[in-house]
Amino acid sequence: MADYVSNPDESKEYLPRYKLFYILLAATFSIFFMRLWYLQIIEGEELRTFSEKNRVKQNKILAPRGLMVDRDGKTLVENHPGFEAILSPQYITNLDGVAQAIGPILGQEPEKIVQRVQRSRRQNGPFAQVRIKDNLIKDEVFRLKRIRLDYPGLEIKETVVRHFPMGYNGAQILGYVSEISKRQIPIYNEKYKGDLTFDQGDIIGKTGLEEVLEKHIRGKDGVQLIQVDAFGRETQSNTKNIYGEELSDREPTPGYNVVLTLDKDVQEAAWNSFESHKRIGALVAMKPNGEILAWVSAPSFDPNQFSQGPSQTYWNQLINDPFKPLRNKVIQDHYSPGSTFKAFIALASLQEKEINPTTIINCPGAFAFGRRLYHDHLKGGHGNITVYEALERSSNVFFYKMGIALGIDRMFNYVSTFGIGTRSGIELPREAPGLMPSAQWKKQAIGEEWQAGENLSVAIGQGFVTATPMQMAVAYSAIANKGKVYRPFIVKKIIDHDGKVVKENQELLLRDLTQKQASGISISPETFDVVREGLRRVVQGERGTAKRVQIPGVEIAGKTGTSQVMGFSADQIYAKCDSRPVHQRHHGWFIGWAPADKPEIVVAALGEHSCSGSGGAGPLVHDTMLAYFQKYRPDLIEAGKKSGKKTAAPTAQPQQEVPEGE
Repeated sequence: MADYVSNPDESKEYLPRYKLFYILLAATFSIFFMRLWYLQIIEGEELRTFSEKNRVKQNKILAPRGLMVDRDGKTLVENHPGFEAILSPQYITNLDGVAQAIGPILGQEPEKIVQRVQRSRRQNGPFAQVRIKDNLIKDEVFRLKRIRLDYPGLEIKETVVRHFPMGYNGAQILGYVSEISKRQIPIYNEKYKGDLTFDQGDIIGKTGLEEVLEKHIRGKDGVQLIQVDAFGRETQSNTKNIYGEELSDREPTPGYNVVLTLDKDVQEAAWNSFESHKRIGALVAMKPNGEILAWVSAPSFDPNQFSQGPSQTYWNQLINDPFKPLRNKVIQDHYSPGSTFKAFIALASLQEKEINPTTIINCPGAFAFGRRLYHDHLKGGHGNITVYEALERSSNVFFYKMGIALGIDRMFNYVSTFGIGTRSGIELPREAPGLMPSAQWKKQAIGEEWQAGENLSVAIGQGFVTATPMQMAVAYSAIANKGKVYRPFIVKKIIDHDGKVVKENQELLLRDLTQKQASGISISPETFDVVREGLRRVVQGERGTAKRVQIPGVEIAGKTGTSQVMGFSADQIYAKCDSRPVHQRHHGWFIGWAPADKPEIVVAALGEHSCSGSGGAGPLVHDTMLAYFQKYRPDLIEAGKKSGKKTAAPTAQPQQEVPEGE
């Protein structure tokens, strides 16, 4: 076997390859060295700080929202301490296992917990915390803490729960709070730029005053620094806070408190009246200067359910309810005002000299115009009557004739100055404007000329005319004030932590109708006196349509109204209302003030599908006014008792079956 003999020439052939290998090796070590030098020397301090911060987590401490109290300082909205179960998806290694462990403790199905976390991951990313349950009871907190160390990503956080002591009562005006959505974050950050900052998981006001007063009642969140391990679990260390003083723990600052014009006692009386009479609809009570005393929208909802996160069952129940409990009927729903509208037509007719207080008009049971017969609510009619009796008895035919005499544009000029067809200016959002039609409006909106026959419908508050209960309350307040129209308001003042008044609302006179308006009209005090007397007779007169609203010792002025929800043929118009299906029954209005000569309170109430104003809405106003005078003017109530008359609430059965506003 021949010995292997090395060949120097052959080894020289590999020398360039060795040199290339050494160059690549040197370059690689140089790159590593330069990178390490850059990280250690240039960015060493910054990366060290970042590394330290990885083991320190900032926990946001939600600031308590400011309280809301009524005009006497009674609590309407407050905060309760609580605990919530939170999952941090980035720390969870076995989501199904976590769900199986906490589901039985929280009374939730594990599958739904998994779906909730997965949905949050898709919508908000893997780092957004997922609130599984709010307002935990003590047993739930104890059991979760026992297993927390075994399930990374599970946290039990102290929190503040918004609480509404009155529950369903006043829910639409006070509003509710809930977690901000991903879509709302940029919108709110832009809206409150420079004042507030919003992040995922923040609780915000979604409706009502909670929404409107967000800037004032939100407060400033605090920060708590906690050292954590690689799984995000709290741990202990002797290392001092590496954040520095500028990022140390910070206590939350509560929001400002708000004093409302509401009166809790009157509010509860109004709500209880809706409950006892089983009414659907709306009521607003106010002082003649615009201060809101009570506000009811029924059916309602429980805002406490939203503070804790409403169940899907409860949410479906609300959104599928045909009577829309989430809507604020006082300002968001508008209705035909029916015969309550006749007061404005009476004012216009008197001021335009179409009639005077002693003019007698013949009012039979029906009135022929063109080829149509327009009926009165009283089958036999009212005979020869003046404007006083027309208001007291709510004659349709009298006001049909006034509608023809005035025409639509003169009616528009007068009625619109009372605020019908425009938003009232109340602080709450999403107020509907309603509608007071004119010939120009119809031409622009529908493309048709105004027809003379339409004047008859408008004159009794039907046809195109629609108004919210709030608008009607403001308008009747103007009649009670002899022409002074005030802006309604509900926020009396906002107070900071030192008791200093940050903002205070005062009564605001929008216009005085005894003075010449932009439309050229004005209404004399004498004209107001005539109509005020007619409205007093509606309640206090022998043939008034609202005699059962009376409160002994207190004279009330006002007007009933029955608003049709659909038309009926001549043979059906006098049929018994409560024998019809609910959705075909008329709405009932009553709007009034008391005392009749020196008003202290104005109340507008609407009972949906309650058949008549006197029986449907009258009891609601009676109960609300009675509560007010028992509290503020017991002397008048005592005087009424001494007269020997009873103060029992009126029955809820309608006196008349035919709509006043046919």
